[in-house]
This record gives sequence, structure tokens and C-alpha cells, in this order.
Amino acid sequence: AGSVASIKVAALCRLLLDFADVKLIVTTSARHFINEADLPPEVKPVFGDEAEWRQWRAVGDPVLHIELRRWADILLVAPLSANTLAKMANGMADNLLTCVVRAWDFTKPLMVAPAMNTAMWVSPFTSRHLDTLTQLGSCNCGNSNSSSSSFVIVAPVSKRLACGDEGTGAMAAPEDIAARCRQVLLGADGGAG
Repeated sequence: AGSVASIKVAALCRLLLDFADVKLIVTTSARHFINEADLPPEVKPVFGDEAEWRQWRAVGDPVLHIELRRWADILLVAPLSANTLAKMANGMADNLLTCVVRAWDFTKPLMVAPAMNTAMWVSPFTSRHLDTLTQLGSCNCGNSNSSSSSFVIVAPVSKRLACGDEGTGAMAAPEDIAARCRQVLLGADGGAG
């Protein structure tokens, strides 16, 4: 999603490729921060909003957000901007990424690595939106016997942010996100983190 932390996407992809196949979805805003030439060839083509409509010609043709949902064992949104978090929590589906989230099978893990200004991170909206996604992850599509959540948060860290503010809100290090993703993917635990 569109955050200055998107500059770390290439490094994160390389780390994830050590143990998983990776497909990359970028929002229009994220494209401002990502240099596609820096991305590993294994994650190309990069999927954006335009890719959603390129494949589809007629009824019966594949629908990209549904194909990606079916393909993935885990969905990692890193970085997760405040804007995309709000869209996800409210079920909005106005770009390829949010369409995949809206169609997501919550019996499979949905991981997020938030990245936003400290004022946005401590906003009551943020905790409300994260709570909503945690509840959705706990639903497991009608399986009321499940006590764990398929929604996993890789918490942001405290540091000097791109805007110059000091505080919590920076995306976790790509190494920490990849390690947590590996742990969840390999079934070490699927609980919120």
C-alpha cells in the first residue's frame, strides 16, 4: 500500500522468496515509492489495478482478484497504510489489493505490517480498524469453535519517521516481517502477533 515504507518491498520480497512463491500487488500510491527494476524477477509481473481488467474479456474469463485469493496460502499486506487499513476494515474494494482482501478466505492467514505516522498509529480509528480485522480473522467463516485468529499484526516500531517525527509507526524490519510470515506459513502459530 502507499507508504514511504514501500521502498523496502524489494528487500522483503527477496527474503520471502527464500521459503515461498511470491506474487506482488501494488496500489497506485505504492507505485510512487517502488522501483520495479529493483524487484526480483520472480515477483514479476507486478499486479496493479490495471491488471484486474487486462485479463478479463467475457463472462467465464478468470477474475484476477479471485484467482489471487485462490492461489495464496497467506496474504501479507506490507506496508499497510492507514488508508488501506481503513478500507480493509470497512470492506471497501476499490482497487486490486482491497478486492483480494474483500474476497479473502479467513480460514487462511491475513498478515499486516502497518506503516504510518505516529499520530495515525495512536488514532482511535487505527485501534478500531485493527479490532475489526481481528474479529473477522476470529470468525473463520462460521467456525465458532476456533479461538485463534487468522489475522496477524507485525507491529510497527519506534524510530525517527520519514516526516521527521519520532515515535511508533515505522514498518517493522523486512527481516522481522519475513520471519513472522515464515512462522505463520509453516504453522508454528497462527495467532495474532
